[in-house]
Amino acid sequence: MKFKASKENLLFGIQTVQNVVSTKVTLPILSNILAETKDNILRLNATDLDIGISCEIPVETIEEGAITIPAKRFSDIIKEVPFGDIIVNTKKNNQIDIEGTNYRFKLIGLPRDEFPKFPEFNKKDRIEIEQSLLKEMFKLTSFAVSHEESRYVLNGVLFEISGNTIRVVATDGRRLAKIERTVKSPLKNDTNVIIPIKAIQEINRNLKDEGTVSFIIGSNQILFDIGGVLIATRVIEGEFPNYNQVIPKPADNKIVMNTQELLSSIRRANLLSTPDFQAVKFEVFTDKMVVSKTTPDVGESREEIPVEYKGSEMVVGFNPQFLIDFLKNINDEEIHMELMGVDKPAVMRMNDYLYLALPMRI
Repeated sequence: MKFKASKENLLFGIQTVQNVVSTKVTLPILSNILAETKDNILRLNATDLDIGISCEIPVETIEEGAITIPAKRFSDIIKEVPFGDIIVNTKKNNQIDIEGTNYRFKLIGLPRDEFPKFPEFNKKDRIEIEQSLLKEMFKLTSFAVSHEESRYVLNGVLFEISGNTIRVVATDGRRLAKIERTVKSPLKNDTNVIIPIKAIQEINRNLKDEGTVSFIIGSNQILFDIGGVLIATRVIEGEFPNYNQVIPKPADNKIVMNTQELLSSIRRANLLSTPDFQAVKFEVFTDKMVVSKTTPDVGESREEIPVEYKGSEMVVGFNPQFLIDFLKNINDEEIHMELMGVDKPAVMRMNDYLYLALPMRI
């Protein structure tokens, strides 16, 4: 294999795929990127056996072929060499020469035969959605995913498709985020899969604010095509909890307040939190909410923010980080919060989006 490419294109391709390459692998070849030339296209593949990512960049192909190259060293070299054309040439014994105007590097690769094949999908059942829409859906839900290994089924987001409605849900058992959006091309059969959080983060990293993304759901995998960048991931097997059971009916009286004022006051109260004393106290009155925090041997804070509320006065505690994670990701100027008791969750609903957080003892 021999090809010529610009530094910019080659670096873009490497950086697109190398995030899934793990430094701690039992199979040495998984530390490598598969490079394959055909016509005037270089295809780069990387995988950790759970997630596979593939992209194409334009090159001048001098000789077609394929080899796997150590990902980190390849990336480090391309980052540091001067701008201009780079020639990559494979020799005997899997030697890889990387040459430019005034430099030459040699790396030792591994033959492509041992590299895992990228999964194949039936491309007939393809669904399209705007990249900005999917990006928003993941942004407003993925922070609620559980990171406890014992609750493996909650270590990803539920991806539900019913007709032309896509629903994304995430929960860690103490909070829940759910969002719905409509797509133009409905799927024939209703389906749902649980996508691991690592895959969600990789997909999100490649999503742009323009263009469309298409995806295909297989038997135990899902493929996303983001403008030519292909990301295939295994799905989490298991039964996602029936989240509808924990969503209460809308409350008659809602607390209306400024999003940024609430976010700022909770952030300030959170400065006094410790692992043993996390809860922040919220006292709700008809025209104000008092946000306070008392931590033994640390200190205390108290702050008032204006609200509109017609219900009964209430005192309730919440994990401040649960509310911060939600508030910092929304763009609405006002927030409508539903509180129905000291032992009931706080619920926020807006434009087919719902966020719920369970209370804490204070």
